Amino acid sequence: MKKIKPTIKLSDSGNLHIHIPMFIRRMRGRKMVFTPDTLDGENEGMPETVQTAIVQSLARAFSWADILESGEIKSISELARDLDVDSSYVARTLKLTTLAPDIIEAIINGEEPSGLSLSKLVKTFPLDWSEQRSFFGFS
Repeated sequence: MKKIKPTIKLSDSGNLHIHIPMFIRRMRGRKMVFTPDTLDGENEGMPETVQTAIVQSLARAFSWADILESGEIKSISELARDLDVDSSYVARTLKLTTLAPDIIEAIINGEEPSGLSLSKLVKTFPLDWSEQRSFFGFS
């Protein structure tokens, strides 16, 4: 395969024309930009991407759990009313606090299995941590 190189050209009008070869792919529900070297496996040092939506939901879940446990707010429905969201959304998000600690750590570090998404995490999953690992594809 012929390697396409980035180019910069100066036009007669003085404008710069910059061509950067890249590919846009959907990965884990997000649009990602990749260079040809990355797709060819030549850019092995590229860091893993962190799924911001999942990390934000985890942060919300633990924050909301703290609020409920402190007694500041008495129920999920009261919390939902205060947040102006549906109580089922709050309940689904709070369920993330029951994930195994190593699964949470892997998600925060961007090391989760390919295909793991927030929509999969908020659906019903086993409470047993070892069952969770196999259910979500962690080794």
